[in-house]
Amino acid sequence: QVQLSESGGGLVQAGGSLRLSCAASGRTFDNYAMGWFRQAPGKEREFVAAINWSGARTFYAESVKGRFTISKGSTKTTIYLSMNSLIPEDTAVYYCAAERYILQRGDYWGQGTQVTVSS
Repeated sequence: QVQLSESGGGLVQAGGSLRLSCAASGRTFDNYAMGWFRQAPGKEREFVAAINWSGARTFYAESVKGRFTISKGSTKTTIYLSMNSLIPEDTAVYYCAAERYILQRGDYWGQGTQVTVSS
């Protein structure tokens, strides 16, 4: 059974930092890109960041560039999202996703973790 298990969400004040983690299991994830989407109340789910299988290439939404960093763990099936200079507009449920080669729609999804940034 494929699982993407997220952790690290929580409540933080504006200007603060959080780090999300996502561990993938249940199948071979060779050549899978992984990344993060988020969905705020009343809004559509949006892309946040992605990283390719080797970890050599990263992609970011314009709204988080310079503030968020996506990275891979040593096992390559664990990814992290380091979020700095958080603003209230970053408040959302953050979902980990995986897709073969390029992360666009997501073949596999995590259950989501809540991030709340207070002003």
